[in-house]
Amino acid sequence: MAGEVSFIEFGATDAVTARSFYGKLFGWSFKPGPGGDGYLIGGVGVPAGVHGGDEGAAPYVFFRVDDLDAAVAAVERLGGTAEPVADADGEESAAIYGEFRLCRDDQGSPFGLHRPPRH
Repeated sequence: MAGEVSFIEFGATDAVTARSFYGKLFGWSFKPGPGGDGYLIGGVGVPAGVHGGDEGAAPYVFFRVDDLDAAVAAVERLGGTAEPVADADGEESAAIYGEFRLCRDDQGSPFGLHRPPRH
């Protein structure tokens, strides 16, 4: 269903350090994720990941959309912004994980859009 929470992404300066912190805090498990500097998180109840190289980042909540282009157009029409996620839009990555866009609403609050893989 469009608009439901589809994915949560934690940005960190160092993904290994974040993996250690959240693993010890919540008992989460991790496996390598896309992009080479990130992990998929298990045990959180919704698909989630952590990536490095993002100093001062806040968690992103990604909302599911069926038509990513139409959702991006709506964000922009409503005064928000949207941009691709670096290294996440290759064909292989999109086939496995879907497509993502980082957005900000018309007041600057961050969120994401996620079109799940087409299986």
